[in-house]
Amino acid sequence: MSIIDLDLIEDHERFRAELGSIHPDGKRRWIYARKPKGRFTTWRTILGWFLMAFLVLAPFVKVGGHQFLLLNIIDREFVLFGMPFWPNDFYLVALLFLTGVITVVLFTATLGRIWCGWLCPQTIFMEIVFRQIEYLIEGGPKEQAQRKAGPWNWDRIWRTGVKVVVFFAISFGIANVFLSYIISSDVLLQYVENGPAAHVELFGGLVFFTFVFFMVFYRFREQACLIACPYGRYMSALVDENTIAVTYDFKRGEDRAKWTRADNEAKKQTASGSASFTRPEQKGDCVDCHQCVTVCPTGIDIRNGIQLECVNCTACIDACDEVMDKVGLDRGLVRYSSLNAVENGRAKVFTKRIKAYLAVWFVMVAAVSTLFIFRHDLDVVVLRQEGTTWVTMQEGIANFYRLQIINKTDHDIPYEMHVTSPHGFSIKNIGLPSHVGAEDILKGRFIIIRENDAPKTTETKLTIEMTTNGKVFHTITTSFIAP
Repeated sequence: MSIIDLDLIEDHERFRAELGSIHPDGKRRWIYARKPKGRFTTWRTILGWFLMAFLVLAPFVKVGGHQFLLLNIIDREFVLFGMPFWPNDFYLVALLFLTGVITVVLFTATLGRIWCGWLCPQTIFMEIVFRQIEYLIEGGPKEQAQRKAGPWNWDRIWRTGVKVVVFFAISFGIANVFLSYIISSDVLLQYVENGPAAHVELFGGLVFFTFVFFMVFYRFREQACLIACPYGRYMSALVDENTIAVTYDFKRGEDRAKWTRADNEAKKQTASGSASFTRPEQKGDCVDCHQCVTVCPTGIDIRNGIQLECVNCTACIDACDEVMDKVGLDRGLVRYSSLNAVENGRAKVFTKRIKAYLAVWFVMVAAVSTLFIFRHDLDVVVLRQEGTTWVTMQEGIANFYRLQIINKTDHDIPYEMHVTSPHGFSIKNIGLPSHVGAEDILKGRFIIIRENDAPKTTETKLTIEMTTNGKVFHTITTSFIAP
């Protein structure tokens, strides 16, 4: 059994109507990707391990007593890079998310699916963890294909069993890591100490998501990118002929032809010291070795151009460079480039569309940065108490108000309230403390009393200043109603 179907690959037009990982009859064509090696694979591996370390450790790193990253959607608690966000800061989280989406759009329009190939957790775990473990347990792609085509003997049974156990164990660890981002690492460790029986419902959800991760890495693999991932769907609407992506230089590579003795003779006749030579008989540099296909984790032939399945993993670049080095031709037959650059020899990155995206991106970044810079440590909300108008007290006419102060800092903050305009109004607390506790929400009521020398109007606009240590931190405008 061959690990690649050459008949399908030779049909250069078939890719337009079919996915590379699906047979013409609709059945799954299992991809036995060969292990790539080269400069891009090395850099992707280094970056991948760094990102995995960040993903695993970030929930357990504390900054100012806060988890470094916390995304508790259920309780609306968010901590980004050690900075807590309260429910009234949700607009900042929404703007950050929107800015992130625009960033991905900008990068996709400019650099293609660089997210998929270099940064996506699914790609990183699949290529750097699970596929490497698979190589250790089941051998290379040829051995895997031969074993799967053979009978269920003891060798196949024990290897499959070990692979299932290891994949499920790692998936369980990944599910715990993602759970720590939602319920916090402290709570997760407490639950672990309590045991699964004390949190059956949560443990059931954890096992469910473990199974989902297991199936993604054990069975679905590239299908998750091609069918389930929404990013892959709208990616095709963002790229154009100027998008830089993993590209086959068809002007240099065609007409492709196998390496022959005539090529060896031409290479020998090349002047010594020359790094490259021209193949005879007007043949292109592509030696039609299919090495770029055998390393592709989605089973495509990059020589057919940019395709939906390509995740820009760069494995084909490394495979092609390796072949070019062996035959003595220049590297870069498959490289990061654009269709326009290959056809016309000129790359045009900053098109009108990219400039428009950049303008929107700069506006969003500037807006979010400004909002962060002017974000207050204390948020104050003053509302008239619902269902009330006025009351007559010994001191004068009075209105009731509700007060809420959110302290976003890690220390207690004293505060005072004064009516600064107009004169003749005073504030009387109803059991309010004189300070707001660290990272606490103070809620209570107070009364504003109109004294005898104040203006006698039925509705008066009041200005209230909130001060701490003599400095004004908030000014509120509210109304006072009187008969």
